[in-house]
Amino acid sequence: MSDDLIAFYGDDFTGSVDALLQFSRRGLSGRLFVGLPSADALAEAAAGCDVMGVAGIARSLPTELLADELTAVFEAFVAVGARVIQYKACSTADSSPTIGSLGRVIELGRMLVASRAVPVLLAQPDFGRYTVFGHHFAAESGTVYRLDRQPTMSRHPSTPMHESDLALHLSAQTTLPIDHIPFTEYGAGPALGDRLAASDAGAVVLDAFSDDQLRPIGETILALPRPVFAVGSGGLSRALAEALVPVRDAGDAPATEPLSRPGPTLAVSGSRSAQTARQLQAARDAGWQVIALPLGHADAIARTAERAVAALNAGDSLAITSHDSEAPTEDALGSIAESAATIVAAATSAGATRRVIVCGGDTSSRVTRLLGIQSLSIAANPWGNVMLLRGHAPGSAIDGVELLLKGGQVGTDDLFERVRRLGGATAPAIE
Repeated sequence: MSDDLIAFYGDDFTGSVDALLQFSRRGLSGRLFVGLPSADALAEAAAGCDVMGVAGIARSLPTELLADELTAVFEAFVAVGARVIQYKACSTADSSPTIGSLGRVIELGRMLVASRAVPVLLAQPDFGRYTVFGHHFAAESGTVYRLDRQPTMSRHPSTPMHESDLALHLSAQTTLPIDHIPFTEYGAGPALGDRLAASDAGAVVLDAFSDDQLRPIGETILALPRPVFAVGSGGLSRALAEALVPVRDAGDAPATEPLSRPGPTLAVSGSRSAQTARQLQAARDAGWQVIALPLGHADAIARTAERAVAALNAGDSLAITSHDSEAPTEDALGSIAESAATIVAAATSAGATRRVIVCGGDTSSRVTRLLGIQSLSIAANPWGNVMLLRGHAPGSAIDGVELLLKGGQVGTDDLFERVRRLGGATAPAIE
């Protein structure tokens, strides 16, 4: 078992994959499970990997269900001797007092892992997420907005952001006191580690607006008494990875597996973001069929699955979207995921496609579980934070399928077509 084992729980699947990428880029070996596996599987991963993660769905769960989702995971991570346990949160702080409460997560981490102040690092500068003097900022379409003014997050259908001060945002979700250490105090007076160790707050928000600030934060967290419980984005994952492997180049790519040749690709979308809408339109302009995702009607779902198989077999790529459906309440999220998973299962069982794009963090989480995928590995990291994954489900037609699990704000407008063209001798070069 590695003395430096890092374990993380991802609050949705797209975020979990991002965390895995950050560690893999530094050459750290990792394994990502779809849900909590057996104790034997965890022990095997702990013995053979530097990092292990569990991809979950906490971001979209009612607060009263978070303990049921997280308790066994945190206890299992402690049992295998993890040095740091990260709750991988979305870099846009998606949470509220009633849905995916980060305040409740902090309470659970203090009860189950370590009863000290919890470091909170939500910044991820290479993804356009910054925390400055405790206020959080997020880029969209080339412009950086304060979180409560960012076009997508200010109108998020489940957890709209009305506060950019992260300490205030978290304080509304817990009775624990939430502190903040600004970047101006990192190098003055007591060391950052001393400040964290001495804090009697429930959690401490940390600033970061440059990639150069991440490694020192990671070193500080690793120096705290173990086990450490921390909450953060892929920026925290990168900070920990760079602190563990400081001599490697930060751009090192993980080892990848051969991809299938470019061919008909299926996309299913539960995302309602403006960026996903632009991607759907770009796909339509590139010749993809784009149709509505039926919700809750078995006959309509079956007909759409048949249409998908026929289109893919004819060589056409297809995107099926719920973008114009009703707001995704918990019940609607379930219907979206069930419809999407049924269609994906039909297409892969028929051999019509081996590459699938799933849009929306919450949708990706549910669809992956419904497909019976047990674990995920990185098949390719063609550019930026975009990853093509390989799903592992022994004995199932879905085994080995290439998956892009895409958060609503991730990717350029032409993402779908670029992903479709990946692989094979004729694939275009990717920067």
